[in-house]
Amino acid sequence: MIKTSVRSLVEFVLRSGDLSAAFTGSSRMVDGSRIHRHIQKSQGSEYEPEISLSIVVERPDVKIQISGRADGVITAKDEAGMVQVTIDEIKSVTEELEAIEEGHNLLHWAQAKCYAYIYAVQHGLKQVSVQISYCQVTTLEIKAFKQRYSILELSDFFNCLITEYAMWANRLGEWINERNNSAQLLQFPFSAFRHGQRQLAVAVYKTLSMGLKLFAQAPTGTGKTMATVFPAVKALGMGHVEKIFFLTAKTVTRQLAEEAFDRLRQAGLKCKTLTLTAKEKTCFVPGAACTPEECPYAQGYYDRINLALNDCWRLEAFTREAIEQCAREHRICPFELSLELAFWTDAVICDYNYVFDPRVYLKQFFHENDAQYCFLIDEAHNLVDRARDMFSAEITKQSFLDIKKSVNDQLPQLAKAAGKINTFLLKTGKSCVEKPAVGEFDYFIREQSLTDILPLLRKFMDLAEKWLAKNQQADFREELMDIYFKVNAYLRTSEMYDERYVTYVEKIDKDIKLKLFCVNPSELLKQAVKRGRAAIYFSATLTPLNYFLEILGGEEGDGKIVVPSPFTHNNLALLVADNISTTYKTREKTYDLIVESTTAAIKARAGNYLVFLPSYRYMEEVYQRFSLKNPLIRVVRQIGEMTEEERAEFLCQFSGDNVETLVGFAVLGGVFGEGIDLTGERLIGAIIVGVGLPKVCLEREIIRQWFDKNNRQGYEYAYVYPGMNKVLQAAGRVIRTEQDRGLVLLIDERLSQSRYRRLFPPEWHGAVSAKNVHSIYAKAKGFWQG
Repeated sequence: MIKTSVRSLVEFVLRSGDLSAAFTGSSRMVDGSRIHRHIQKSQGSEYEPEISLSIVVERPDVKIQISGRADGVITAKDEAGMVQVTIDEIKSVTEELEAIEEGHNLLHWAQAKCYAYIYAVQHGLKQVSVQISYCQVTTLEIKAFKQRYSILELSDFFNCLITEYAMWANRLGEWINERNNSAQLLQFPFSAFRHGQRQLAVAVYKTLSMGLKLFAQAPTGTGKTMATVFPAVKALGMGHVEKIFFLTAKTVTRQLAEEAFDRLRQAGLKCKTLTLTAKEKTCFVPGAACTPEECPYAQGYYDRINLALNDCWRLEAFTREAIEQCAREHRICPFELSLELAFWTDAVICDYNYVFDPRVYLKQFFHENDAQYCFLIDEAHNLVDRARDMFSAEITKQSFLDIKKSVNDQLPQLAKAAGKINTFLLKTGKSCVEKPAVGEFDYFIREQSLTDILPLLRKFMDLAEKWLAKNQQADFREELMDIYFKVNAYLRTSEMYDERYVTYVEKIDKDIKLKLFCVNPSELLKQAVKRGRAAIYFSATLTPLNYFLEILGGEEGDGKIVVPSPFTHNNLALLVADNISTTYKTREKTYDLIVESTTAAIKARAGNYLVFLPSYRYMEEVYQRFSLKNPLIRVVRQIGEMTEEERAEFLCQFSGDNVETLVGFAVLGGVFGEGIDLTGERLIGAIIVGVGLPKVCLEREIIRQWFDKNNRQGYEYAYVYPGMNKVLQAAGRVIRTEQDRGLVLLIDERLSQSRYRRLFPPEWHGAVSAKNVHSIYAKAKGFWQG
């Protein structure tokens, strides 16, 4: 059976014309839910809000379930005492109500008529009325239009939609049958499971089939991607889940997911996958607005989209390259095409934010919150800080002062509103001076949000929205749009604000920043993951596991699994130089010691090595000194803000065919610290300097203080756990396959402390102390000769 929503059905069949990013205001953002609640609460007892509706339509070749939620059902008696039913559809608009006519939007009527038909069928009604209630977002005034239909009229309309949609539904139904059959027959695509890989795959399948959550730590080399994708495909084939979302934060892990699905297809699986790439990376006309006036790929978009979908249906892997090629052929926007394809694919490979971020998550999938999706959350340790960013919001004084100057001549009321916010923030910023600063930071903290600013922000947003909705061009339009969305995010975040947040004001030079900082994202992640049926959080470094289960929104009863390393301990030489201090205050005294220790480690055997250091400055100093000391050794180093091409070029130098030694210098926790896969001779060793502690900064100190107050583990949560995660990830670059042998040298005196040692994974329990360069060389040499 094919499932779709009323809205998706209507939009798919009836859409036409241009793609337009014309400003639509907060009706699709903060105010949408508020307006619905306002109208629904203002009605009498005759009004029943939020009515879920569903109907199954059978055609010769396909069965279709259409579901949705009517905003309201009004049951009242007319003058003759007869009961009359009206289906109410609420639409919030930024336009003045005088400009809204009955035929304002035919899709609105179509959606409401579908709800009316389903309701009439379920309740045996011969007639039903349809009402569209337009609410102006600023004034909250309502203008309603009402029409009455017979069941015959509604049936004819509904069946015309279904007839048009049935061709696509039939095609999709045939594909799902083919996919399910192939998934059920699918065998594991390798001759055997790695040690621990079967254990993980079984746990994943059980979790997905039961609709639960699992937190899994599986060391590098376990084959985590296949151990999660393979059972997810099997669960898909058995009907336990409807769609797979493989969520990742990095390009490299996205590619690993693509490769896993490709290998399963080679083994006989029929499965359509989509890689969702950020809009700014795929845009054919960078800098242009998504309007038919500025972008030819927006002009007539809806007139050509279904033809494009039909032409690319033959594909199974909708990669970025395939999507862009199809989009060019049909002259349509590649990003919008990818969103369309997501409805028809079995698995979507995308960034975390498409599921978790309240600003950009895929509402077309998750609006109803009742779909049977599964989330495979790769490198889940990265989700902690990403979630803090997603659920936080900030505004700055300077941005309001700038927009005040920009719009002053043309929009004096808006300028006045911006000026009031600027004044408020200026006054608030004085608290940073009046109250003693903590540490090196000029700031103050409140555990409650500054509610006095909210009315000022709403006033600014209402005025900005009123002008933006006119979609007029002006020099300040982009600047205003940018600050509008920041204000919108701030207001939305203020609605989520609870005891897990901290409000802080920071003075930065002449500017003042006000931020709602989500210190503990656990509850919001817990709610967000309910957009699907089941979730797997997996990583090589969920250490300690209980910390990640807590901070990522785990609950009592969620599954936990720690998979042992699949490789023999004899393949890894782990040396610990815990007599060298690498703290910030002592670094200048240890540059030469780091160079000497690194030199001793690599001279034991020629090959490719990576040296990870705590910062760019530290890395640059050690790189320069190492180069002077070892002029015959080839060296490369990471540079700031590398493009994807530059990163690929850097990694390409680590060839298994290199005869002479190559030493690469990189930042611990940077782009080369995790996710890269240099197997065999491409990388035989890593030297890791420091314990990866994040730089002391205001937000880290806020995290420390918050958790000290709540569980007395502030330093661990803010610094130790994130830091050692970087160390574990960097060390995991060395041993990637059963055949790999490699050396890892850890340098930091803090590694002798129990708070760090207890975070060593089981495969590190054979760590060997190496107190000087002679010991490092001798133990490394002995390992390679053994």
